[in-house]
Amino acid sequence: MKHSITTYATLVFDCDGVVLDSNTVKSEAFYQAALPYGDTAAQALVDHHVANGGVSRYMKFAHFLERIVPQHAANCAGPDLETLLENYAGEVRQGLMTCQFAPGLRKLREHTPHARWLIVSGGDQAELREVFAKRGLAELFDGGILGSPDTKDEILARELAHGTIQQPALFLGDSKYDYQAASAAGLDFVFLSGWSEVIDWSSWVKNARLNSVPSIAALLKEREKE
Repeated sequence: MKHSITTYATLVFDCDGVVLDSNTVKSEAFYQAALPYGDTAAQALVDHHVANGGVSRYMKFAHFLERIVPQHAANCAGPDLETLLENYAGEVRQGLMTCQFAPGLRKLREHTPHARWLIVSGGDQAELREVFAKRGLAELFDGGILGSPDTKDEILARELAHGTIQQPALFLGDSKYDYQAASAAGLDFVFLSGWSEVIDWSSWVKNARLNSVPSIAALLKEREKE
């Protein structure tokens, strides 16, 4: 993070683990959706999900059917891709409606009145827009609530080309893919550790020389010290 949070023209937020405390919601939903293939296969999918934070459900379930099922449940007749996606969506929707959203989010919006805010997520775009609207959060993100099936790389490239993302821009993320996507797009990056599922995140952050804070509330405290 090269600038004060209040001087960025654009703030780009990941959703799960940054705005919503929903990483565990997603992990449990992957497990339950895949359970017809057995516990071992379902847990392998969860492990793949955690290791690939920020990647869309479509890619994860495709990987599950192509790689995990043949290895762990070759003789099991379970749901197809479409059914897995439907079951996952049903599991996750209620969790997204009830999980905590980041303390200090609205206050940060007050401190950055001239910045454009966007959600760029690996989550399903239509689902995210519905959840954010029902929870009264959509109004904070004047630059849009954007998600899969487009990848984060595709979304960032498109919104930069369209001028929706203006520099200087900061990506607030909680996964290695968030950092990779932000770097490829030329955005500054800050890692939010509090809800992240990155294993041994502190070593990774240190080795990559990244700025990190526990939460959005912690960013606000840094702003108040300036």
